[in-house]
Amino acid sequence: MESMERLMNNLNFYKDKIVLVTGHTGFKGSWMCKVLTMFGAKVIGYSLEPPTQPSLFKIAKIEKDIVSVIGDIRDLDNLNGIIQKYQPEIVIHMAAQPLVRESYQNPVYTYETNVIGTVNICEAIRNCQSVKSFVNVTTDKVYKNNEWEWGYRETDALDGFDPYSNSKSCSELVTSSYNKSFLHANGVAVSTCRAGNVIGGGDFAVDRIIPDCVRAMEDKTEIIVRNPYSTRPYQHVLEPVITYLVLAMLQYKDKSIADSFNVGPDDCDCVTTGELVDMFCRIYGEGAKWKNIAEKNAPHEANFLKLDCSKIKTVLKWKPRWHIQDAVEKTIEWSKSYLSGEDVTLIMEKQIKEYLGVNS
Repeated sequence: MESMERLMNNLNFYKDKIVLVTGHTGFKGSWMCKVLTMFGAKVIGYSLEPPTQPSLFKIAKIEKDIVSVIGDIRDLDNLNGIIQKYQPEIVIHMAAQPLVRESYQNPVYTYETNVIGTVNICEAIRNCQSVKSFVNVTTDKVYKNNEWEWGYRETDALDGFDPYSNSKSCSELVTSSYNKSFLHANGVAVSTCRAGNVIGGGDFAVDRIIPDCVRAMEDKTEIIVRNPYSTRPYQHVLEPVITYLVLAMLQYKDKSIADSFNVGPDDCDCVTTGELVDMFCRIYGEGAKWKNIAEKNAPHEANFLKLDCSKIKTVLKWKPRWHIQDAVEKTIEWSKSYLSGEDVTLIMEKQIKEYLGVNS
């Protein structure tokens, strides 16, 4: 197997490939589309309108370089029609209701989107002969969380606690069933990827700590932290995005590679929320500071969670390129550029090239 660095340099594989990205108007989806278009892919996006205002999708003008279809992943007929019309070769499924706290407020919508949405994309792929490679992006929260010190492996039990996490566990099971029942026999390579918490420029979501930090800087207020003691694996958004693309490329060429994979940072990048915010304040400067406001009767969230990524390191020869401090620095670089009114597409292209080690 080639090294991950050599594989990333081979992303020209995507030139003129038709790639369907669901959830393309979201934070990760926008970065995904930007990388794909830089490598010459013909991107078809399928998603609801951007989930935040402002949104990276609009700010970075992602729509001008792709075919953007505004549609609901729960609408099978519409989704089927789009896939039949454009005949994608590769599908990357990221459409989701992605927030734990939102899932407590709207559990039915969360399950409809994350479970039935997965059924629909699998069914649409089953009915489309052009698809050769399918990657379903889930989350590190799919595992039954025992709050133990070691990382979860792909063979550990799937049993997410809250509606979001549980719906993603169900999404994994749906994908496995469709693969065994239909997709493998149809010649489709199918993988699921369980990523940790991502940070990066352009995330405007509510109830996420780095977007909260950036909003506080914009408003010139203290950063509010709900739970500074919870430990999470943090990584820059380009870490999983590039990994999904490398995996989709490799299994397109060799279906035996397809499987379920954890995509997370090294142990040194598993930090508490308080440590992360301390790092943000130190790097951002300008008097940035935070305060702890613990919520009474807050919805349950795991206190300790990390992944064992031995499998993907072995199969893809993968390892994280940017550690937590790098990720925070890149996020702040993007955010300061945005807050200064600069063209964020330029900083996105710069950071993508830096990540890939491209000089021009």
